Amino acid sequence: MDRNIRTVDDVLTLMDDLFAPEADRWTAGAADWWDDFYADRSRPVPFFAAKPDENLVSYLDRGLIAPGRALELGCGPGRNALRLASAGFEVTAVDLSPAAIAWAEERARQAGAAVRFHCGDIFRLATGTSLGEPGGPYDLIYDSGCFHHLPPHRRISYRALLDRALAPGGHFALTCFAAGAMGSELPDAAFYGDSRLHGGLAYTEESLRWIFSGLTSVELRRMRDEPPGSPHFGEPFLWTALFRRDA
Repeated sequence: MDRNIRTVDDVLTLMDDLFAPEADRWTAGAADWWDDFYADRSRPVPFFAAKPDENLVSYLDRGLIAPGRALELGCGPGRNALRLASAGFEVTAVDLSPAAIAWAEERARQAGAAVRFHCGDIFRLATGTSLGEPGGPYDLIYDSGCFHHLPPHRRISYRALLDRALAPGGHFALTCFAAGAMGSELPDAAFYGDSRLHGGLAYTEESLRWIFSGLTSVELRRMRDEPPGSPHFGEPFLWTALFRRDA
């Protein structure tokens, strides 16, 4: 007879296990799936290209964010981490996939960029247990495509990570699936009925403002559509959001 529930973390872990068979799970059990995803670097996946997000470039060009300590969640092959490093940020970047981290490290070496890449679970970052270093504070936390792959209950952990790791006056930037354009629009409860995330969750502008209501919204818009020859990544099925933690 098992009696394993004593803390909130125990409840979250139990709910994680409901999604264990799901291919796009966010915990260590999904590393093999993501490694297979990144194995063929020639695949026509838009974010495989070494291009930073157009919104990130825009934030930098307009002075909405300034160099400091930056943490990227779900960095993939490192395209945004490298852009931040080139802008003068001290960058720590984490991803679940060893293959993605290896690719990102190769790109960093070729560019001569100093980025600390780490392979692991973002929810261990709050205490630094994945990084072997303090879990903040960071002047910028950047997420391009990680948040929409989390099941609803892990928003609690995500908000806790921001609470612990984002410095007062710091910024949180997010790109995620936009309702009506990409991602599943099922209600939260429905994902637990069949233990699937259906490729990722879609969000409305209102839901993002509500989820991150403890932060001040600086800008929230759809990502601009960038043509193939552009030096920047841009897909209009994504939201781009910039929030600030007030000092």
